[in-house]
Amino acid sequence: MLELMVNGPEANQQWRREIPAGEVIRIGRAPRAGWAVPWDLLISREHCEIAMDGQSINVKRLDAARNPVHFNEVDTREFNISAGQGFRIGQTVFQLVAVSLSDDLSASHLEEQSFAPDELKQFKFQNAEERLEVLAKLPEAISATRTDKELAQAAIKVMLDAMPHARAAACVRYPPNMSVEDEPLMMQWDSRTDDIGRFSPSRRLIHASIERAEGILHIWQDADDSNPAFTVTGNLDWAFSIPFKGEHSKGWALYVSGQFGAPGASAIGESDLKGDLRFTELISDLIGSIRQVKTLESQQAGLAQFFSPAVIEAVRTVGGEDMLEPREADISILFCDVRGFSQKAEEAKDLRELLDRVSEALGVMTAGIIRYDGVIADFQGDAALGFWGWPGDAEEGPVAACRAAIDIHQSFRRANSHPENPLCGFSVGVGISHGLAIAGRIGTTEQIKVGAFGPVVNMGARLETMSKQLRASIVIDEVTASYVQKLPDSDLRCRKLASVRPVGMETDMNVYELLPPIAQDDSVSDETVETYNRAVDAFIGGNWDQSTELLSSVPAEDHAKDFLLEFAKANNNQPPQDWTGVIHMTRK
Repeated sequence: MLELMVNGPEANQQWRREIPAGEVIRIGRAPRAGWAVPWDLLISREHCEIAMDGQSINVKRLDAARNPVHFNEVDTREFNISAGQGFRIGQTVFQLVAVSLSDDLSASHLEEQSFAPDELKQFKFQNAEERLEVLAKLPEAISATRTDKELAQAAIKVMLDAMPHARAAACVRYPPNMSVEDEPLMMQWDSRTDDIGRFSPSRRLIHASIERAEGILHIWQDADDSNPAFTVTGNLDWAFSIPFKGEHSKGWALYVSGQFGAPGASAIGESDLKGDLRFTELISDLIGSIRQVKTLESQQAGLAQFFSPAVIEAVRTVGGEDMLEPREADISILFCDVRGFSQKAEEAKDLRELLDRVSEALGVMTAGIIRYDGVIADFQGDAALGFWGWPGDAEEGPVAACRAAIDIHQSFRRANSHPENPLCGFSVGVGISHGLAIAGRIGTTEQIKVGAFGPVVNMGARLETMSKQLRASIVIDEVTASYVQKLPDSDLRCRKLASVRPVGMETDMNVYELLPPIAQDDSVSDETVETYNRAVDAFIGGNWDQSTELLSSVPAEDHAKDFLLEFAKANNNQPPQDWTGVIHMTRK
C-alpha cells in the first residue's frame, strides 16, 4: 500500500494516511471533504488533488490554489510521484511511502536466533537508566490513545526513543491464525530518518515470531552485501520481532530493524540486541496488558447497555463468549409499551422535546429491566423488550420479570403526579409470558444482537397489546400467574381477567392482571381481588347474572371489569348457545 507522509515545520505538525485506491483525495487547509493540513497558511482551503495511478500517485494543483506546488523545487501544476519522492506546498513537505511486507524467502548471509520468553528473561537490559526515563513517559503517551492504531504508534515512539541504533519500528496485527501469505490487518510504523521511501519488514520473520510465540532475531553477516529483501531501505544489519502475549492480542507483534553502527549512535553488538529484545518484550507485555484492559472495558461498556451487573459478571467469570451462544431455555419475556405516545405525537409542536420524553420513558423501562437482572433484547419505537432465564437460569422463573414490571409501572404512576416530570401524561402497558425459547446471539453475519426467539416472545407482545382491551396495565399468562400465586400477598398479587383466544391463534388461554402488594398500592384491595376472581369464574361458567352482580360491586375506577361487562352487554347479558367460557378476541 501507499501512504502519504506530511510534515510541517513544527514537530507536532505531521500525519500519515493510507491512500485509498480508486478515490480522488482533495488536500487543503480546510477542504469540504478530504485531508486537512491546517497549520500552513500558504496552503489554500482546497489546494490540490491526489489519486492512485498504478504504483504512483498523480498530483494536480487546483485552479483556485493561490500558491505553487513544488515538485523537485519547480512550480508544477500536475505530475506523478513514486515511493520515495515528494512535493512541497509552502513550508509543508508531502512524501510518498510504499508500505509492504517482503516475502524474503531466499535470504543470504542470514543468521537467525530465536528466544523463548524464559530465555529472554536471562538477558540484561542495556542502558537501564536511560530506558527507565523513556518508560516513565509511556503512561502520558498512552493516556490520550483511543484506538489500537494510536496505541501502536505510542509503542513505536517509545522503542525508537529507547534504541538510538534502531532505524525503523513497526507494530503489526494479523488474524489470530495467520499464514505467511496473509496481509496484516493493521501495520503502524515509523522511521528515525525522513529519507525513507519504502518500508518492507520481513513477513517471514514476523510470521515465525507469532507462530512460535518467540522473539526472533535476524542478523545479516555481511552488511556491505545488504539484502534489501530484509531491509527497510537497505544498509541494515539486523531485525527482530516480538509477539504479544494474551488472548486479546493474538496475531500482534512488534518489529524493529537497524544498524550496528548507526549514525549518531554508539557501536553495538549482539548482546545489545538481546537487551533490546528484552526491552521490546517488556513494551509488548505492557501494551498487550493495556489492550486487554481496554478490550474488557469496551466489552463491559457494551454489555452494560443490555445486561445487569449480575449477568455481566456471569459472562465474564463463567463462560465468556461461549455463554453468549444461543441455547434453549425457559425464558420470561417482558414487553413494555408507552401509552399516549401517538396522541402526544399528533399534538407535538416540538418533536425534539417529544423525542427526549420518549427517550426518558425508554430509560425508565431499561432501568427497571436491568435492576432485576434482565437482558435488554430490543427497542421498537416507544417499546422495550426484556427477558430473563439467560445466560443463566432464573431461579424464580418469571418472578423477577414481574417485579421489574411493577417497578416500571409505579415509576410512570409517580411521574403522573408531577406535571413538571417529562413522563407526565404517559402511562405504560406491559405483557409477561414464560416458556421455552432460544436465547443468545441472534441475527445475520451483517448484524448480530442478543435476543430471544420463539412463540413465547410473540405471546409477550400479544399480552401487552391485549392490556389495552382488558383495561389492565400489566397482563401475564397463566404460567407466570402460577408463580405469583405461590408468593405471599405482601410480595406480589394477581387476579384472573378472562379466558381468551387471541387473534390468529388456535389455543385458548387464561390471562391475569399483575398487581403490586397492597402496602405499595392500595387502589385494588385484597377484597376486590377476591370478588373479581369469583366474578370471572362465574362468567366463564356461564352464570352471567352472578358475574354482573359481583362486577358491579367493584369500584368504578377499576376499569378492568369493563371488558367483561361490555362483552356481556353486546350479547344481551346472555351467554351464547355455544358458550365455552372463552372470548374470541377480534383484534390484536
